Amino acid sequence: MSDLTYLAAIEMAQMIRSKRISPVELVRAHLDRAEKLHPQLNAMVHLERDRALEQALAAEQAVMRGERLGPLHGVPVTIKSSIDVAGLRCEAGTKLRAGCVPEKDAPLVARLKAAGAVILGNTNVPEMLMAYETDNVLHGRTNNPWDLTRTPGGSSGGEAAAIAAGCSAAGVGSDGGGSIRVPAHFSGICGLKPTPGRIPATGHFPPCVGPFAGLGVVGPMARRVRDLEALLKVMAGPDEGDVCSAPVPFRPASEEEVRRLRIGYFEDDGETTVTPETRAAVRAAAKALEQQGLEVEPFRPEGLEHARQLWWTLFGLAGGLVLGPILAGHESELSPILREFVAMVAAEPPLTLDCLLNALIERDQCRTRLLEQMQKFPILLCPVCAIPAFRHGERAWMIDGQTVNYLDAMRYTQWFNLTGNPAAVVPVGRSPEELPIGVQVVGRPWEEEVVLAVAARIEQACGGWQKPPL
Repeated sequence: MSDLTYLAAIEMAQMIRSKRISPVELVRAHLDRAEKLHPQLNAMVHLERDRALEQALAAEQAVMRGERLGPLHGVPVTIKSSIDVAGLRCEAGTKLRAGCVPEKDAPLVARLKAAGAVILGNTNVPEMLMAYETDNVLHGRTNNPWDLTRTPGGSSGGEAAAIAAGCSAAGVGSDGGGSIRVPAHFSGICGLKPTPGRIPATGHFPPCVGPFAGLGVVGPMARRVRDLEALLKVMAGPDEGDVCSAPVPFRPASEEEVRRLRIGYFEDDGETTVTPETRAAVRAAAKALEQQGLEVEPFRPEGLEHARQLWWTLFGLAGGLVLGPILAGHESELSPILREFVAMVAAEPPLTLDCLLNALIERDQCRTRLLEQMQKFPILLCPVCAIPAFRHGERAWMIDGQTVNYLDAMRYTQWFNLTGNPAAVVPVGRSPEELPIGVQVVGRPWEEEVVLAVAARIEQACGGWQKPPL
């Protein structure tokens, strides 16, 4: 194993610019590691070895010619296999899209390439992205590099596992209910769910339209917070294909701006308990910020349970209506995980027009109430999930004598998809089984830079990413 594969992405770019490492050497090290670990992790759907080495050689020649280099020049990255990369299969883990190869890059992929990044390939997902566990009938199950008997999460589970294990320097996931943040937490890396429209979701499948328009986003995943910031800066910007797109310029948060923040933290939502180690991680993050001179207070926003119910109406019930015609007649071809989602939706009363209309109205009211509360606390700290990475197939857990079910355990991310808040995850603690535990840093819409600045402070104080025991 080469230690090159565990450098920060921006450090890789700096070393390439100063000619301390070759892009070819760097890309080859990542390709070799990905191939070596594939039988254990199954994180990658497709590895583009020849094309990646061609890109790396071109990057090396550009360095030797003294050309102007992009901020990610020669850095090897991966993309979730639900986002268009020209020439790579974009199957979203389903037989219904088997062999689907887009002809052009999604805008965010084009921007990464323009910044000099080398696309190694794309990563595994649950079928149609509808699970917090990565498994499908096309490419099989992805394992967590911290414990192969456990999941790296979903739906960006392949991306999280690849980055955590040093198979990729950084990459891109998507998040409609925690699908960047839960895998980051389970796998011990960092992830950012941006405000809808900050990074264009054009070229994502399923499309971020209809009920998914205000819920689903695409965002960066990496081992370190500063790499999230570098990727955000490259990928952010308007695009006509994203209905939420807005021309918000990138503006790093100043030291003075961060020091003026009031930060509220809560260890649970009063509905679903979390593990003691999860509580300890939130307290540790809060204490770290307090010791750095920031004002930190216990605070739990009102209306979280209502937000979770509204999220399920829009993501689960309305999402089920959107997927229904696609899946109709193909039930026998679906993976067990997707059948599980379909069964959960079918168990609910049918979604009526009145219910959908009320949910849309109440979503906006819920968002307004949260933002009013965040005038006092522009940053919130809270758990990412009630539990650390779970064993493949598990759907309920006992915490402090209470049974916590699958969807309830994941609620800590779902609220902020409904309200559109940006939220980052940074590793902070460990479970008794030595599994990573992340903390969620939540900000106000369009203030990703502030969120990342706070996350970076927590990372510096609490240690951040560590090598998994592979």
